[in-house]
Amino acid sequence: QLQLEESGGGSVQAGGSLRLSCAASGHSFSMYNMGWFRQAPGKERHYVAVISISDGTAEYTAVKGRFTISRDNSKNMVYLQMNNLKPEDTAVYYCAAGRSDSFTILPSGYDYWGQGTLVTVSS
Repeated sequence: QLQLEESGGGSVQAGGSLRLSCAASGHSFSMYNMGWFRQAPGKERHYVAVISISDGTAEYTAVKGRFTISRDNSKNMVYLQMNNLKPEDTAVYYCAAGRSDSFTILPSGYDYWGQGTLVTVSS
């Protein structure tokens, strides 16, 4: 089992920044691809950014250029730096871990999930 715990969410005005953190415990963190997903009210959960364990390749949605995903395997941490936030970024953000042999943007490819952290961006 891998346990994930997000932190760093909160309320911010449009144009502001937040840094989300995800702390992993349990299994070897370095065995997993990691991702950040978000779910807005009434909408499906969708990937924001994912990062491969094999070569550090990262994939982003349209947030590319504003958001940056990174990981520190020595600390069992993954981060999401979010800059120039917009009201449409408002959502619950989830950290997730998936098998290293299947790098995907699909939520179904991730086996472990945190409880989520709320990000609210006001205009």
